[in-house]
Amino acid sequence: MVSRYFQHAPAVWAAHPDLVAGAVYATGLTATVPVAPELPVEPVVARYLAIARARLAGGTEADGTEAKLPEIQAWRRAFGRMGLKPTQYRCASESLLRRLRKEGDLPRIHPLIDLCNAISVAFAIPVAALDASRIAGDLRVRPATGDERYLAFSGEVEHPEPGELVFADAGGEAHARRWTHRQSGHSAVRADTTSVLIVAEAMHDSAPSDVPKLVAAVADELSALWSVTPSMGALSEPGSRFAFPLP
Repeated sequence: MVSRYFQHAPAVWAAHPDLVAGAVYATGLTATVPVAPELPVEPVVARYLAIARARLAGGTEADGTEAKLPEIQAWRRAFGRMGLKPTQYRCASESLLRRLRKEGDLPRIHPLIDLCNAISVAFAIPVAALDASRIAGDLRVRPATGDERYLAFSGEVEHPEPGELVFADAGGEAHARRWTHRQSGHSAVRADTTSVLIVAEAMHDSAPSDVPKLVAAVADELSALWSVTPSMGALSEPGSRFAFPLP
């Protein structure tokens, strides 16, 4: 089997040595859940959202410029090192937690996205779910050159700022801007998605134990709900990479 790879550039590890990442690849997915098509993933989503609400019951995820959850604190420090204002650019898990706290729930978009979002807020760790068929060759988290293409959900094509951290594939597509801030519409999970690459990244003190737990939870739920056999991997040091099949 010919593989491609997900990994972080040396510059990312040099600037963020506490990074711990995990990845899951699965194929054979559908927009409905075969084991319970009449009640998709709702009970599972509800279980993880309950964990997140319990964490928020002790206070907000952030108060102004001060993050209260260690997972969010670590990402705010990382964004600060990238020169980003913490209240202007939030990592994906902080944005989801903020929405959950303000609205009491998260929108239902697609069973897989709903599951990943719920697990993300339960762990307070950013989780990216990408349609693997839309990734050209290897995928790297690296500083942008400025020539990459990023498809916003509005349909507008943007070009990242040079030096900005992006998820970039071999074809020059940026699948996320400002690292864990915002994903691209190009590889967003949609109704016809059958294969996915799911990535979780964290930098807080207990990340070495939390990220593997999150990755295992994602893989277990995919296996239980879609009857698939995901592959998993850990990336915790420079040069580590995760192999997943070419489409």
